[in-house]
Amino acid sequence: MVSGIEAAVRAALAGLRDPTSGRDLVSAGMVGGVAVRDGMVQVEIAVPRERAREFEPVRAAAEAAARAVPGVISASAVLTAHRAGPSPAPQAAPQAAPHGHAHGAPQGAPRGGMLLGDVGAVIAVASGKGGVGKSTTAVNLAVALAQKGLRVGLLDADIYGPSLPQMLGAHEKPRVDGNRIIPIDRWGLKAMSIGFLVDQETPMIWRGPMVMGALEQMMSQVEWGALDVMVVDMPPGTGDTQLTMSQRVALRGAVIVSTPQDVALLDARRGIRMFEKVNVPVLGLIENMSYFCCPNCNHRSEVFGHGGARVEAERLGVEFLGELPLTLAIREHADAGHPVVLGAPDSGEARAYRAIAERVWAKAGGARAAGPRIVVD
Repeated sequence: MVSGIEAAVRAALAGLRDPTSGRDLVSAGMVGGVAVRDGMVQVEIAVPRERAREFEPVRAAAEAAARAVPGVISASAVLTAHRAGPSPAPQAAPQAAPHGHAHGAPQGAPRGGMLLGDVGAVIAVASGKGGVGKSTTAVNLAVALAQKGLRVGLLDADIYGPSLPQMLGAHEKPRVDGNRIIPIDRWGLKAMSIGFLVDQETPMIWRGPMVMGALEQMMSQVEWGALDVMVVDMPPGTGDTQLTMSQRVALRGAVIVSTPQDVALLDARRGIRMFEKVNVPVLGLIENMSYFCCPNCNHRSEVFGHGGARVEAERLGVEFLGELPLTLAIREHADAGHPVVLGAPDSGEARAYRAIAERVWAKAGGARAAGPRIVVD
């Protein structure tokens, strides 16, 4: 059953026209899914891939039209190659930007559509697979950067498995001011996660375009203000989110988190190669869970092996940023919503996070390069 808001949004979109055929988007069958949740709207507009650049103004107009509908708090429109209807045509695989174009303006991304322009440096914290401690690392690095006096944002880009509310100890819903969402202030950070907007036990059963719409909404419609740096906690893997971030945001670089074991390093290798293909600098590799230190006898055990990430970093020609132990303190502080760099600032774990944060900021926090970075095979 179509909700009143969804029907009103579709009616508003009927006032927009295909610039080539002159037909309105609805009668032309170009309006696909319209998802409505708690006043947040995501719209799919089916467009042939070769016309995506031409349709950027239409996409922006669709967002404005949807936001003007009574009851809508915020709206996001995404272009997709899927055609509306019961038998959608399969979407062509996204093409990675080839070597040889300028970094900072990924191929296929309209310059006017780049997001987070008020952020000095956007840093992605990524991993090839889940369960390696990427989110814990992202939170502690963000807090460590804030302790330096920087204005720091923390974005949870994992729509399916958001973890920042738990790790920050923040479960309140963000305020809304007009059509702008006010990020959560916690531990000196401005933070946003889909987990702040929905119940923590609600599964996000969304298709890719809806997920990308929600991600773009958290970047474009959140009142981040001017920030020195934003840390983005990426979902694991090398899928749609990573491609969207590389196309819509001028990423200053990516930090890859891995454990020492071979299977994790294999996935980390894929993550590094993916960022290289879209011309995002890899700032370095972190070895998490590098060893376990018994809290009772201080005996050190290399549960997952040790040193594999350092060897892999050297082999791939990226910097090894440091190693982090597997300790109860990190886990307990994360579960309590009080990152270890705050909860135990004099601990070895906190010192390790701060040292990595210092190195990441030294590499990514400088002025933007004056010219493009050209990569030639």
